[in-house]
Amino acid sequence: MARKLRMEYPGAIYHVINRGRDGADVFAKAATRADFIECLFAACQKSGWRLHAFVLMRNHYHLALEVPQGNLATGMQWMQATFSNRLNQVRRGRGHLFQGRYKAMFVEPGVALGQLCHYIHLNPVRAGEVTVGRLKEFHDSSYWYLWRPAERPSCLDVSAALSEAGNLPDSPVGHRHYEKFLVWQAAAGPAGRNPAYASLSRGWYLGSRDFRAQLRQEQARVTKKRPWASDSKEKAEQARWNRILTAGRKALGHTAGEMTRRPATLPWKLALMAFLKESTQVTNGWLVQKFGLARAVYVSKLAANAKPSPEVVRLLAKLRLKCKV
Repeated sequence: MARKLRMEYPGAIYHVINRGRDGADVFAKAATRADFIECLFAACQKSGWRLHAFVLMRNHYHLALEVPQGNLATGMQWMQATFSNRLNQVRRGRGHLFQGRYKAMFVEPGVALGQLCHYIHLNPVRAGEVTVGRLKEFHDSSYWYLWRPAERPSCLDVSAALSEAGNLPDSPVGHRHYEKFLVWQAAAGPAGRNPAYASLSRGWYLGSRDFRAQLRQEQARVTKKRPWASDSKEKAEQARWNRILTAGRKALGHTAGEMTRRPATLPWKLALMAFLKESTQVTNGWLVQKFGLARAVYVSKLAANAKPSPEVVRLLAKLRLKCKV
């Protein structure tokens, strides 16, 4: 039987869940968890996602993801494949790490999204791994980053959780009040203070009846026209690549005319290619066109630049600082 088509649209929010194959403890080791979090943050950066909450347990993960460009499937494919390849190289294994296709439940913005964030943050508490009082020491969760703003990647936005808990500020005072809120939630048992918690891992959506009606309308539109199966999605992606390319070129002080002039191995060009590779899912063919390269086969080598010179490292740091993507 063919797989059911996933519905994607710009701005969609999802509760994404996946488990280890045959219940395996994929995240038993700290190094493995660190690798997954690195891949998650990289996928958010490449795909333009906004991450509202996440947690890694021993054999599964939860994500609250907002997808402004409607590109959940491509981003998830990159993230899970990259993580699996890295782990298989370390353990000299083969095959899939996860049980199969991840589950993605639609989430309504506002109250429902905030409730999902609380649910995700309380996962280690429900599993008996920590108390709420020690939850901020549980490293593999967005709750850990909530307490450490300086450590947060730009893709992680904790405002939904703080807002739904009482319009709390993203400050030490707000964080302490949020901790008290989670204590209050956890005191009511596994389902928390909201009956919806009991179904946060089931069904296909989380939100109001009006939200469900909107999803039905969107589903009918996608089924009929399938706009994201056309080239519109690709055009939207390429428009983002062009914006980043232009911003990066200007940040490094170069003109559009210099882009295609040889040589392609100039430090600023290597840095710009590497920046595009790390910030987007840009294709080699697109880079060939924009940088005037002879063949796509050279792009990965040039962009990766296995032994970057100090000048390339410096320029990359400058791009990360000046270009908000």
